[in-house]
Amino acid sequence: MSLTPDTIPIARSALPTAPVVDVVIPVHNEENDLGPCVRRLHHLLSTALPYTFRITIADNASVDATASVARTLAAELPRVRSVHLSEKGRGRALRAVWSESDAAVLVYMDVDLSTDLAALLPLIAPLISGHSDLAIGTRLHRGARVVRGAKREVISRGYNLLLRRALATRFSDAQCGFKAIRADVARRLLPFVQDTGWFFDTELLVLAERAGLRIHEVPVDWIDDPDSRVDIVATAKADLRGIARLSRAFATGALPIAELSAQLGRAPLEPRTPGVPAGLTRQIVRFAAIGATSTIAYLVLFLLLHPAMGAQAANFAALLLTAIGNTAANRRLTFGIRGRVDQARHQLQGLLVFAVALVLTSGSLGLLHSAAGSVGRSTELAVLVAANLAATVVRFVLLRAWVFRRPATARTNAVVLGGTS
Repeated sequence: MSLTPDTIPIARSALPTAPVVDVVIPVHNEENDLGPCVRRLHHLLSTALPYTFRITIADNASVDATASVARTLAAELPRVRSVHLSEKGRGRALRAVWSESDAAVLVYMDVDLSTDLAALLPLIAPLISGHSDLAIGTRLHRGARVVRGAKREVISRGYNLLLRRALATRFSDAQCGFKAIRADVARRLLPFVQDTGWFFDTELLVLAERAGLRIHEVPVDWIDDPDSRVDIVATAKADLRGIARLSRAFATGALPIAELSAQLGRAPLEPRTPGVPAGLTRQIVRFAAIGATSTIAYLVLFLLLHPAMGAQAANFAALLLTAIGNTAANRRLTFGIRGRVDQARHQLQGLLVFAVALVLTSGSLGLLHSAAGSVGRSTELAVLVAANLAATVVRFVLLRAWVFRRPATARTNAVVLGGTS
């Protein structure tokens, strides 16, 4: 949302150059708390922040004296401005100010300043240095110190647990009113954020994480505001609608995640060895780990089944069972493929690869018995281990080049949507 005639800045402190940090405080009917909180924040930034700053009061459709207080503060304090929006909505206010800001780092914090402001510098420093793309304060980290009632604690933890289950998020606290984002990242993500209320920053974080951006978390000291105006029931309903909307968008491909990842996401940590295909080293390491586990399981099953079934039948059964598990594990962990699409085809092709391994191992056993006649269990195991090593190399080549080979666009989506297990 751009600043229209209804949302023009009504007071602005002149700055000779663009500030490094723009701290936005969205407010709605906060005439009592606004003055003391902004003065406290301004004093801290003026005395302790080693970067140029601006404080932007984003008044979204207040009907009390909030707008008048905001104008007074902007006239009184340097580097403070006031913006008035004719429509209500925290997300709408943040979008309007962030979209027009000339600062390098954009910060948002609640007007009640429930979060200890000592966390501000740790919040923005990783963004200024370029280490991270977004930063959030978290009340759910082990190092955080929080004072609030049991009801809000349960709601907060339940909400973030729901996000992890429904949208596979990894950040710990979506709701803490203490966040920052690099301006260049905000300009690319904001057009795809639909919510204008309390779900706005959750939606922004989910999109950023899916696009492969780095989110820095800062454990905070936080004291609950007993006079909070948040309608918990209405907010919860809006959050559930937002989660459902994002789930549908990701499932249908309505959001251009792959494009955002290509534009903004961080490149994977790949070895820079000339001639080595991207991702090959990581895939070999994961394939080897899964292969070692499968081999152990195979040998255990072979030893357990051998007395009742004989060597060839025990080899077949043990290899078949471990091949199914091996294909599933490599599908998810080595080649980053999730979901049920093509799952049956992958297992069928995996069984054909299993047939190759069966020929190698069974053929080795047959050659051993025909050449040496009766041999001990240890000799059989030694031959099977050697045959399995050869079969493992063949299996990896076939899995990578045939079974799990996908078009470039599909590989990009797999990385974005969780290819780094």
